[in-house]
Amino acid sequence: MEDQLQRSRHDAMDGKRRAIVRWVGSEILPHEGKVRAWLRRSKVTAEDADDLVQEAYCRISALDSVDQISRPDAYFFQIVRNLLTEQIRRARVVRIETVAEIDALPAFSEVVSPERIAGARQELEQVRRLIAGLPDRCRRIVELRKIDGLSQRDIASRLGVSESIVENDAAKGLRLILQALRDDASRHGGEQ
Repeated sequence: MEDQLQRSRHDAMDGKRRAIVRWVGSEILPHEGKVRAWLRRSKVTAEDADDLVQEAYCRISALDSVDQISRPDAYFFQIVRNLLTEQIRRARVVRIETVAEIDALPAFSEVVSPERIAGARQELEQVRRLIAGLPDRCRRIVELRKIDGLSQRDIASRLGVSESIVENDAAKGLRLILQALRDDASRHGGEQ
């Protein structure tokens, strides 16, 4: 009787596992090309992209159920984005293009925990302080570009400067902010 019960449970788990594998094949796999293209634009090496995609598949395959996932494409992108963010934090060497691409990727999340909200608020406050500490023109350009979402052309027109100055000051501001974040992480032993 016990053996029969174990076989029944095993068969049920195998059935669930097969269903998840079929779901991954039909709902996740078609989006792999888009994820890999995004990773290429983010200057992620082909080897690292393979690792990130493989790890995302492993995490999805380990789920007990996929019934709660309403947007498989968004879920896949979010897992890869989170993995890339973890990798960047571990490396502590950040390419400016990678940060820009991560910023450009829409943030999708199935569940927002209170911890994530609190952490995000702390990070936002830290970034706001860092932006406020930038040189005046640089600060204004970063605010107009990253917060208000204005184009380089609109910012240049509004401030009466060339587009190359806008581009250079925006890059300078991001470099200063990233350096301050790295310095802060170093002071706190790599913890954030």
